[in-house]
Amino acid sequence: MKIYTLKAKQNLPISLQEAWDFLSDPRNLKVITPDYMGFKILSGADRKMYAGQIIQYIVTPVAGIKTKWVTEITHTVDKEYFVDEQRFGPYALWHHKHFIKEIPGGVEMEDIIDYKVPFGILGQLIHPFLIKPKLKEIFDYREKKLIEMFGAFNHPTEKQVELV
Repeated sequence: MKIYTLKAKQNLPISLQEAWDFLSDPRNLKVITPDYMGFKILSGADRKMYAGQIIQYIVTPVAGIKTKWVTEITHTVDKEYFVDEQRFGPYALWHHKHFIKEIPGGVEMEDIIDYKVPFGILGQLIHPFLIKPKLKEIFDYREKKLIEMFGAFNHPTEKQVELV
């Protein structure tokens, strides 16, 4: 059983409160998801994030195939972090930790996702050619969209998206 990890880090020139207000509103996930993915929230995004919240949505990740995805917000600490876990959806495992911390001149946002692809050895074979590049593309889009919305950070940053 192979579990993969994606790590993404981004610095933004905004306050901790502004970053948390944006990230803790589940409706903003649509804003930072590429349009071609047809992201549509079905339910559960009617209030700010809280532990136990179930969010259902439809996403079209590949070849026009619509997929229902259900996640649960399992942990949340105001202005520090939250965790979402897939309950039903395209992955055999999806555990996504979102960290945020204040740094000089803004905030650092860090995502750590541990995931397992479906379909056993077949899933592992297609991972490097389909799943891994798609996840990198999605997080690269998020990085660009957040810079477009909030501005670029003036200090150099490390590599933004890493898949291991």
